[in-house]
Amino acid sequence: MKLTALRLHNVKRFAGQGVAIENIGDGVNVLCAVNEFGKSTFFEALHALFFQSHTGTPEGVRLLRPYSGGNPVVEADITTSEGRYRLTKQFYGGKLANVVDLDRGRLLAQADEAEAFIGKLIHGGTAGPAGLLWVRQGVTGLEKRSKSEEDGEKRVRESLLSSVQGEVEALTGGRRMAEITAACEEELYSLVTSTLRPKSGGLYAAALDERDKLLKEELRLSAEVAGLRDALDKRRMALARLSELENPEEGAIRREGISAAEASVEAAKSHSEALKAAEAEAALAAIHHDAAKQALDSFRTALKRATDLREQSTIAQLRRSEVLDRRAFAIAENEQAMGEVQAAEQEELEARELLARLDATLLARDAAEQLASLHNRLKQAEVARTQIEDGEAALAMLTVPEQAVEQLQALEIDLAGLRATQLGTLPTLRMEYRDGAADLVTINAKPLAHAEDQSFAGTVRIDITGIGALTLRSNRPQQANRTIEEAEAKHHSLLAALGVDSLMTARQRLVEARDRAAELGLARQRLGDLAPKGLQQLHEELARLSALAAGDLELKVDSQQIRQHHAAAQQRVTTTRNNVREALPLRSHADEAVMAAETAYVTIQAELTSLDVILGPEAAREEKERLLLTEANARQTLREAAEMRAAPLRDGAHDLTSAEAVLRRARSVQDAATQEAGQLRVTLADLNGHIRTRSDDAVEEAWREAREKLEVAEERVGRFEIEKAVLDRLRTTLGAARSAARDLYLKPVMSELRPLLRLLFDDISIVFDENTLLPQTVRRNGQDEDVERLSGGMREQLSVLTRLAFARLLARDGRPTPVILDDALVYSDDDRIERMFDALHRQSRDQQILVFSCRQRAFAKLGGNILQMSDWQPSQS
Repeated sequence: MKLTALRLHNVKRFAGQGVAIENIGDGVNVLCAVNEFGKSTFFEALHALFFQSHTGTPEGVRLLRPYSGGNPVVEADITTSEGRYRLTKQFYGGKLANVVDLDRGRLLAQADEAEAFIGKLIHGGTAGPAGLLWVRQGVTGLEKRSKSEEDGEKRVRESLLSSVQGEVEALTGGRRMAEITAACEEELYSLVTSTLRPKSGGLYAAALDERDKLLKEELRLSAEVAGLRDALDKRRMALARLSELENPEEGAIRREGISAAEASVEAAKSHSEALKAAEAEAALAAIHHDAAKQALDSFRTALKRATDLREQSTIAQLRRSEVLDRRAFAIAENEQAMGEVQAAEQEELEARELLARLDATLLARDAAEQLASLHNRLKQAEVARTQIEDGEAALAMLTVPEQAVEQLQALEIDLAGLRATQLGTLPTLRMEYRDGAADLVTINAKPLAHAEDQSFAGTVRIDITGIGALTLRSNRPQQANRTIEEAEAKHHSLLAALGVDSLMTARQRLVEARDRAAELGLARQRLGDLAPKGLQQLHEELARLSALAAGDLELKVDSQQIRQHHAAAQQRVTTTRNNVREALPLRSHADEAVMAAETAYVTIQAELTSLDVILGPEAAREEKERLLLTEANARQTLREAAEMRAAPLRDGAHDLTSAEAVLRRARSVQDAATQEAGQLRVTLADLNGHIRTRSDDAVEEAWREAREKLEVAEERVGRFEIEKAVLDRLRTTLGAARSAARDLYLKPVMSELRPLLRLLFDDISIVFDENTLLPQTVRRNGQDEDVERLSGGMREQLSVLTRLAFARLLARDGRPTPVILDDALVYSDDDRIERMFDALHRQSRDQQILVFSCRQRAFAKLGGNILQMSDWQPSQS
């Protein structure tokens, strides 16, 4: 099926008016216009024509009705392998559905029969090919939707791929495979759940429970046996250790070690006190010596710094005077440059004003020359407009609907046929006169001709001269004449409606109307040539030129000299401004130099003032330095004496820390031995009680019995686990075989999709979901990505390419269906959208594609058949 035209009347924003898209061709057809132009309205109307009954008012039909009410009409011309048809539906008032055979010019189906005819075209409603390939605005088909929509489209995809069903059945065994799989799953699920966990109440679960109980019992008894053996070992070791700790000789050795360590600690403490006092005295002497030496060094450093700063102050004062003179020179040069700029700008202003007067004079002269030509054009244009108005009035009087004339001709042909048919069914009579007896018989007061058949209807009277009157009745039903009477009444009514007395007159008016229309077209073309933008624009141009021509037409100056003078003035302005720019950095640099010199001088003076405070009067500075030197020497002598007193004490120092550590160790050895002996006696009491209790319970015999039962239970569980693994492996293998066979379904789609993907992407592959038969993952650059995580642009591109692939399969299956995209590429970038255009043209070789879009600039590169909307009025039924 292919669309060739689509027409709407009183639909949504087109309230009370009709629009049409004609000449929809093969390949790519594009309707590109701004938002709110009505593109989606055409999509929704087409959807209602094919998928909504004309007798109902569901949501899709209610949305077509404009706010002002009325009856929406949708009409489409289509072409199929069987012929060309026109489908029409009217909703709400005057509900109708018609199918007209355009090749034969006859009404093919109405009402329910028309709905049935349309239903055959779309193969399954919204779940059919049209529902699969017609992409609504904002819908890709890859997002989450209702289960009914997804299942419906899945059925369509499966039906398209059913051509490989026989091969799939051969590989998987058909029903036999299904029976084997069902039996395998029945056995498996009697043991485990769908997640392969033991099934509650089953033999496998019972065996596991028994095994777990025995395992717990065996572990408990094993722990008790191990505990008994461990207790015996621990008691033996505890007795041996206690014997060692309670040996009298070892105890005496530990006590002697403690006494020796205590004496060492006392001697170390006495020596440490004396050393601390000597070191404190030496440290204090060192501090006093360092302070005296630092005071002497600081005085000498300040004295040298003061001398250096006096020299720097003299240099800084000279530098300050120099930069002040330089700044005064820069200020004078800058002011001179500014004065030159002002003079040059004034001269340029006077030259510019004179040049403007010259340009105004030249414009006035040109306007005066153009006025006469424009007056003539305006006069011719007004004559053409008058011809158009007269022609439109005359054409309105002559216009006769061509369709009505054709209807009148068909009605006259039908009427002639009805009359001929009537004459063939009427009774006839024939009179043959003998010699001399002619004209003796009359019929309805008219002579009856010799040897001629005479038809009659109803009752006629035949007068026979000299004999009498003969009355004949045909007894023909009155209904036989009613059809002719109705046709004649309709004929007279149509003539009256057209305002003509015959078909010939109507034909003549059609010819005259066409001639007038041609003349009117020539007049409009002539007006368009004379006034492309309308008469108003000509009047405005005339007023503009008149205003310009009213200026001064004579200016006695040399235009070349004026222009040269103005150019020279402009050059002087540029030169003087550049001079100012050149002088500005000198001024700025001079200001910065003054600031830097002033800052350096003030800084030196401040530091000199601070040093004078530290050094004091110059006369006392030498004496102050001598006193500081004497103090430093005296402090050094005291420091050396303190160090000499502390040195012998350091050489013979005792290690108090080590002595205390030895004492702590000796005491800890004794304490540990006493504590360990007490703990061992407690441990032996606990172990003796535990050993006696377990020996009475015969725990080792119970443990051996539990181990034997556990081995039997584990063997039974192992058999069940082997059975579960075998059944699960069999089920997985069967499923893999079915999945591998299912991949054959996708080969036709991938064959169509692969060249389309290469147009957009360099290295990409698609993995389809075997359940939904839609793209599931995308592999590119060695990475797998879920379709749901892709960008909006890539998802819509995959959606369109997948639909183009399925459209090609539909065409090969003998069910061609147009692909309709309503703003389906809103997220694609400039590079990708051009590649998508290439893909659309590649698939349009034997496929009709309709593209609606508001992106006029981007879709200008799509090419194809450009569609236009035109006015349309439905024929009166």
